[in-house]
Amino acid sequence: METPPSAAASVPNYIVAQLDEIPPQSCPCGVTRRAFAGLQGSVASVHLVEISEDSRAHYHKRMTELYVVLDGEGEMELDGRRIPVKPMSAIYIKPGCRHRAIGKLRIINVPIPAFDETDGWFD
Repeated sequence: METPPSAAASVPNYIVAQLDEIPPQSCPCGVTRRAFAGLQGSVASVHLVEISEDSRAHYHKRMTELYVVLDGEGEMELDGRRIPVKPMSAIYIKPGCRHRAIGKLRIINVPIPAFDETDGWFD
């Protein structure tokens, strides 16, 4: 009987992060806690973001972002159009889409590929 690759590896095929235990970092939107952003070869990262102020419109050349609103109500500005958001709103933001969050929101952000601080562009 063949051993599955995950069982044969000495390193687990998974990583667990406790978002509320990751040290917060300032970001243009407020405060973020980033999991998996620094892993070599990571295909995605997960961020818990407390948006405390209206962010500045920006875009990414390579990253796609998924936003899921957990708490609060506000708007997402997407290519100049304002869309109301509330808990359980999910937003798929393609590379090149100028976007910003407006209002006090708590979101999960999933950048794909993993977050790269050099891929934030402002007009």
